[in-house]
Amino acid sequence: MESAVGSAVGFLLENLLQLIKENQDLIRDAGSRVTKLSDNIELLKSVVTRYTEKHFENETLSTLAKQIRSLIHEAEDAIEEYVYYVALQRGKGKLDKAIGAIEHQKNVRAVSRKIEEISERVDEMYLKNCMIGEDAIRMGVVKKPKPGVAGADKVIGFQDATIEVIQRLTGKKLDQQSIAKAEKYKTELKQETEEQQKNELEQKTEFEELEVVSIVGMLGLGKTTLARKVLSDPVIEYEFFTRIFVAVSQDYDKKEVLQTILLQGNFFKNVTELNGKSIDDLVKLIDEKLKNKYLVVLDDVWTNDVWKDLKGVFPDNKKGSRVLITTRNNSVAECSRSKIKPYYLRFLYAEESRELLRTKVFDENRCPEHLEEIETNILDKCKGLPLAIVVTAGILRNNRENKEWWDKVSRGVSLRNLKDDGQKQSDMLIKMSYDHLPYELKPCFLYLGVFPEDVEIPVWRLLRLWIAEGFIQQAPETTLEEIAEDYLRELVDRNLVMVGKRRSNDQIKTCRVHDTLRYFCKKMAIDENLFQEIKSSDEASGSPASSSIKNSRRLCVNTYFADYISGKPSAPYVRSFLSFSKDESTLQKDVCSNIVKPFKLLKVLDIKSIKLVGRFPAELLTLVLLKYIAMNSELKILPKKMSSLFNLQTIIIDTTSSTLDIQLELCKMTQLRHIHTNASTTLPKCQEQSSMVNLQTFSTISPESCSPEFFATTKNLKKLGIRGKLGHFVHSNVVSSLFDSILQLELLENLQLHNDDVTRKLKALPVEHKFPAKLRRLSLQSTSLDWSHMSTLGKLKCLEVLKLKDNAFKGKHWETEDGGFRCLKVLCIGATDLKVWKAKSSNFPQLKSLVLKHCGNLEVIPPDLANVKSLQLIDLEHTSKSVVNSAKNMQLLQLRILRQKKDIETSELKVKIYPPE
Repeated sequence: MESAVGSAVGFLLENLLQLIKENQDLIRDAGSRVTKLSDNIELLKSVVTRYTEKHFENETLSTLAKQIRSLIHEAEDAIEEYVYYVALQRGKGKLDKAIGAIEHQKNVRAVSRKIEEISERVDEMYLKNCMIGEDAIRMGVVKKPKPGVAGADKVIGFQDATIEVIQRLTGKKLDQQSIAKAEKYKTELKQETEEQQKNELEQKTEFEELEVVSIVGMLGLGKTTLARKVLSDPVIEYEFFTRIFVAVSQDYDKKEVLQTILLQGNFFKNVTELNGKSIDDLVKLIDEKLKNKYLVVLDDVWTNDVWKDLKGVFPDNKKGSRVLITTRNNSVAECSRSKIKPYYLRFLYAEESRELLRTKVFDENRCPEHLEEIETNILDKCKGLPLAIVVTAGILRNNRENKEWWDKVSRGVSLRNLKDDGQKQSDMLIKMSYDHLPYELKPCFLYLGVFPEDVEIPVWRLLRLWIAEGFIQQAPETTLEEIAEDYLRELVDRNLVMVGKRRSNDQIKTCRVHDTLRYFCKKMAIDENLFQEIKSSDEASGSPASSSIKNSRRLCVNTYFADYISGKPSAPYVRSFLSFSKDESTLQKDVCSNIVKPFKLLKVLDIKSIKLVGRFPAELLTLVLLKYIAMNSELKILPKKMSSLFNLQTIIIDTTSSTLDIQLELCKMTQLRHIHTNASTTLPKCQEQSSMVNLQTFSTISPESCSPEFFATTKNLKKLGIRGKLGHFVHSNVVSSLFDSILQLELLENLQLHNDDVTRKLKALPVEHKFPAKLRRLSLQSTSLDWSHMSTLGKLKCLEVLKLKDNAFKGKHWETEDGGFRCLKVLCIGATDLKVWKAKSSNFPQLKSLVLKHCGNLEVIPPDLANVKSLQLIDLEHTSKSVVNSAKNMQLLQLRILRQKKDIETSELKVKIYPPE
């Protein structure tokens, strides 16, 4: 287990030393003072390092941890303030430098004295604590857990609970006959007509009017897991035409709940279709759409007022529709019930508890014999609470078969009276799991608390933020992004983070955090001074309640954003200013300038959920320490002066403009790693040829800017998006100035091509050896290529994902050639006039997902694709009835193959249809 000093302070010390190293050029004038401070920090680090492999509960050492943390923050403030003044002065013109010279020297001298004084205090702290007694320490060994999925997708227990809840929802006794009928419905893929199904489903059940069923239980008992299990059960799929899951949670927002109902019901495809609609408009839409028999799950309802606010939303269509509520509050269940009594969720039985623990620790239901007695002790203390078992399993995975380790964990688990204070007991368990994390993972875990409840967190964005925040330390022959991915996988492995969606290569695409863990993160983050959330109008308006915020290192403002900015806050120590509001809001011109004024030492600015009106905020140019910026604006130009932000690593700009003129001198911004824009960007010619070795992502760039000279400086690009008049740059399968330039990018894995010239299609694609050799993902849009050119793409040896978006290819006939697409896992085809598609299973030997959108002319999906053993999903959106039927027939055929051959290599095929039939 990590020590309090090591866990709380270790990464801060590393960051401070890294800060000094990165800014040697800027702080050389304060050389002797900074050198002395750096040496003293190294000595103090040696004290901390001695305890990073120890475990203690000693008050003296805990106090020491707080003192060291406070001192490190002071040292960081002083050095970054020095860097700020020097960098700001360097970025000025000659006249401005002369005018401000006296003031600059005054500021620099003041900060230099502060650095010297802090250095002496660091030295004093080292001398005072270097011989601290070993009697305060108990030995403990922590090993890195082996990578694994920890049984993440397997639901243990709840069999009887599932049956009970289903019977309450359907009003029917769940016997073997009804289960068999549901399984038949699932396996035979609704082959009977829709009218026959409706006639059967409209037979009288016990309660034909709209009814509410509640699942009640304490936190961590598995209410959400049970609700999801019920929702996906074949009996429920058979009984209810429409099935919707909505997370309500403590931060209840009625408009968001209504939007989610319409989106989850597949009545609308994305939230932009619902923008501008009032709550009354949304309620009317729900009344119009919920015509068939439906089941809506409202997960985690906290108060009676929430249910009273929502109950009028659901229409009673007299078809036996149901609302299923999960809640930890008995009064909510009583308030919402009508004729059907609530279901009170029990704790896990002993066998279920044992299977859950073993699956999470060993990935299978087994336990080494020498650990079985300790396993029993641990399970006795967990008392059948799933959350307790899962969190404890995450700790045990550190040393799966080490008896001494299991014994220590067993002594640490303590759940006394769960019913009296479940929140407190759960917090204790989570705290124990947190204490066992390596120090480098702790800030990464706590940082997840900045995101709102029930949000699917995009992993690419999370990793960029971790890096900019300084949580990821560089290691030899490994990129920061790869290390960050490893950290995330380890948090998943320890059951502290849940996987949302995965990519075709099994990488995590989105993740989320259990509400209980999120509350812990927010509370612990305040104790560690990692971040603080402004969550009340009092804090936003600068009342006395906000006094602690002034010393915060990171501020998160998910609500009351305009109130906070309008209050002209004072926050001199803030390094990160974040806003992840669920609803996009607009900030007017007169307030925009207030955003950056309080934060001269800012490193991370993520306000993408707030739309900025007007020009580029000039005050932003003073944030010379900035590493990460995410904005939503009306910008048409990124000004040249922004080049002064030489520390920038990540730029994320969403703009209402169709083009973005980047006037930055990118070749001078050597720290840049990722540039994300939604508009096609144009670049100035590089005057210098300095290599941008860190740049990995650039989306989106105009083809005119894709010069050989620019790509010669960006040879480590892995993802590239190009948008513009592509037809002028791709002339034939032999001559292509664009692809000749791209070919320099030997590490490129992801390429997106979007043609904006509707009058000129691409005549050809270059031959396969003109594509980068490591290309794994390719996306084409509006290129209007002939289907004959698909043979070129089929020859790309590493291609795993191919997205043919709207009008990427044109023509009524496509016959897939043999020998191609050997590694393709995902094929997505957007709007096209394709009518006949001929293909064999051997053409796509590794295909997992087939997505067809707006392919209205396509007659059928090639039936032989049912023989692709790896095929798991066919996703259809606005396709013809004949395509839907062919997908269902493929699914039925594959099921027959599975039954006859018992082929364990063949996946079970799922078919998704939008809009729903």
